[in-house]
Amino acid sequence: MAETSSFPDPASLSFEEALRALEQIVRRLESGDVPLDESIALYAQGEELRKRCTERLAAAEARIQKLTLDASGAPVGAQPFGAD
Repeated sequence: MAETSSFPDPASLSFEEALRALEQIVRRLESGDVPLDESIALYAQGEELRKRCTERLAAAEARIQKLTLDASGAPVGAQPFGAD
């Protein structure tokens, strides 16, 4: 189980770092070569990383929405993400 301790605290990671760490965990779990106890620990770390990524994306979306408001607080052509 020593491998799981190599991941830093999710709160200290940038979005990109957290996403890379999460992808690494997913690859290890998908390999099927990880013992059960280590799989559980990796899954828990992956969940923390997923939460970190979700929080960072929500914060970025909020900042973007704030940037798309005019001086009176009215939206300036704002559309939800993915609405093209």
